[in-house]
Amino acid sequence: MAAPSFTPDRLKGRVAIVTGAAQGIGETYARALASAGAAVVCADVLDTAPVAAAIEAAGGAVLALHTDVTLAASVQAMVEATVSRFGRIDVLVNNAAVFGSIKLKPFVEIESAEWDRIMAVNVRGPFECAKAVTPVMRKQRYGKIINVASGTVFKGTPMFLHYVTSKGAVVAMTRCLARELGDDNICVNTLAPGLTLSANVVSNQDWQGGIAAGIVASRAIKREQLPDDLTGTLVYLASGDSDFVTGQVIVVDGGSVTH
Repeated sequence: MAAPSFTPDRLKGRVAIVTGAAQGIGETYARALASAGAAVVCADVLDTAPVAAAIEAAGGAVLALHTDVTLAASVQAMVEATVSRFGRIDVLVNNAAVFGSIKLKPFVEIESAEWDRIMAVNVRGPFECAKAVTPVMRKQRYGKIINVASGTVFKGTPMFLHYVTSKGAVVAMTRCLARELGDDNICVNTLAPGLTLSANVVSNQDWQGGIAAGIVASRAIKREQLPDDLTGTLVYLASGDSDFVTGQVIVVDGGSVTH
């Protein structure tokens, strides 16, 4: 499947932060937003310099930052660096999450420390980031917060309780934030992918074989999902085309979930 192409004026003048942008789906999100004309901040605990260099080489405006979304001070520094460099923040993509490395297991075997780690990144991370960008967006009277959840929330997937629970919390967070920020002209929505073949997923044997085949078989469009399948919806939610859309969950999974 060819990657979607975007006109460079679709997001011209907009500044977008993408967390977890060093690799996988986050890298794809960052590249897509840049190709649509946005200035992009690539934030991650991993090195985002290679992604930023690729965006810059393609003519994009970009800033690479080391950011730990579980630490309020690190997130605040990300926001301050973004405003210092670009003057505003129009879009926040709360993509950073623990997923690809998780091992499937019965919930009674999940260690409390593992539960806490996933909740810290997957739930508190989006909270910290939304909290930090809101004053900037309120001042502008405009903003787009795009939280990333998962279609698995609507399936009740077994052997994966901590992750599914964390993404269910993201959906609830989206609905609450949309109500709280609507008067500030800030839209808050959720993008919910199906199982997507990022590098980490491909390297995790738990997601190969029968499980992956079963997920593909459950889809109306019966093929594997790639990161590029998500970018059209992402750019739509980041653009002015969705200025009257808020509090919604858009599942992009080939029709496995219909809700």
